[in-house]
Amino acid sequence: MARQQPQRQQRPAKRKEDFFKKNKIEYIDYKDVELLSRFVSERGKIRSARVTGVNPQQQRLLAQAIKNAREMALMPYTSR
Repeated sequence: MARQQPQRQQRPAKRKEDFFKKNKIEYIDYKDVELLSRFVSERGKIRSARVTGVNPQQQRLLAQAIKNAREMALMPYTSR
């Protein structure tokens, strides 16, 4: 007869605060480079929603704004 492993008690995952609700930002503007740079890694990659804590709709708008800012040469595609 196999012994059963004791079950681990897991805490519910702590939900990250929504940055845009917290700071009352309603519109994600591609010209606001300071805001957009918070959601880009040091290597120039767009951080995932799991890391940033934004909802899926805001993540799509955020990614589109970052891509638009890069295209307009307001943000770099990569860092050296």
